[in-house]
Amino acid sequence: MKKPLILIVLAAILVLAGCAKSTSNKASGNNMNHSDMNMNHSTSSGAPAGLKEAQNPAFPVGSQAVIQADHMPGMKGAQATIVGAYSTTVYAVSYTPTTGGNPVKNHEWVIHEDIKDAGSEALKPGAEVILETDHMPGMKGATATIDSAEETTVYMVDYKPSTGGEIVKNHKWVTESELSTK
Repeated sequence: MKKPLILIVLAAILVLAGCAKSTSNKASGNNMNHSDMNMNHSTSSGAPAGLKEAQNPAFPVGSQAVIQADHMPGMKGAQATIVGAYSTTVYAVSYTPTTGGNPVKNHEWVIHEDIKDAGSEALKPGAEVILETDHMPGMKGATATIDSAEETTVYMVDYKPSTGGEIVKNHKWVTESELSTK
């Protein structure tokens, strides 16, 4: 094996070993959710190219909202600042990380613009796609199956976890139904 490949494999193993939470308490042993893995949101960049800003979103950019979703520990109940509001199709997807490990089931959310060669029409549940996003280790380049699809407004938010810790910047994605007013 070449040295760079060995280093990449070792780095991936260290990241997964240090960040992944045990799933041994799961009955199936392979049904992960967002709280089971370290997500990359605090280092996320801006919105993907071509994403359309929402017209008259319920939560305008700069406004405050309370997160009702629990994608990550400390998310539910956290106060968020809206950084971006976009009109798109959101998907829940299931995939096996490119870095190995157990399959991730029903990951919420991947947007249409996060899918390789998605085209202009919304994809249907059951479609097989290639992910172009890196919300979690091993997501980029993974083959995924669309579990559900919904046209809606999605939000990128900054928030301080309700469990403490540093502010999470550019968290992707929260749907309109996962936010509420103060």
